[in-house]
Amino acid sequence: MEERLQKILARAGLASRRGAETLISAGRVAVDGQVITSLGSKADPRRQTVSVDGKPVEGQAYHYWMINKPAGFVSTRSDPQGRPTVLSLAPEPLRGLLYPVGRLDIDSEGLVLLTNDGSLAYRLMHPRFKVAKLYQAWIAGQPEEAALERLRRGVMINGRPSAPAVITLLETGAFRSHLRLVLFEGRKREIRLMCRAAGHPVLRLIRLAIGPLELGDLAPGAGRALSRKEKADLRAGAGLSPL
Repeated sequence: MEERLQKILARAGLASRRGAETLISAGRVAVDGQVITSLGSKADPRRQTVSVDGKPVEGQAYHYWMINKPAGFVSTRSDPQGRPTVLSLAPEPLRGLLYPVGRLDIDSEGLVLLTNDGSLAYRLMHPRFKVAKLYQAWIAGQPEEAALERLRRGVMINGRPSAPAVITLLETGAFRSHLRLVLFEGRKREIRLMCRAAGHPVLRLIRLAIGPLELGDLAPGAGRALSRKEKADLRAGAGLSPL
């Protein structure tokens, strides 16, 4: 059965669907040796050879690696400013294959998933699939219930509201309070912007879980491969079948 090339490339873990469109438009994708540049093109991966830069995409192994990102690392594959990236915390043989899933800004800490499973990455990042991300944050000041309700309902960030979130006040003090947050979208610096809009800037932010995948006792700067059960649970949580 024919499928759009974007879907085939994403499932092979080579890029997100949007990234796959860039590959196609750049003339880097071919079907049976013929370069394809039309974004509406389809192929049957069971009887045709789809390749990127001359290399067939069929049979590419998927890799799943989690790290506990310390502050000071950027969640990108490379950085023009020369700052350390999360890929530098992965095993060297995997660095050319993996992509960070979602954003965790340079000052934030915690769970980052690295994978080449494009279909999974797309679903984990897109708010339509409602995959929960769990955080803990320490914020300045002592928030009143009205401020917490604003965060729960959504606040305006760059001209549009944040999605509703689950907010729990764990500990409060005159100068510093501790929150537990569950979000279902992942806009750039979203929690920091939300809390600033509510009058309580973030002092420290840690991501504890992505869907069923938990950071656990993984040490800062350390990483490990996901277990078979973790991979299956994570894909199921994103609405995908196990591999």
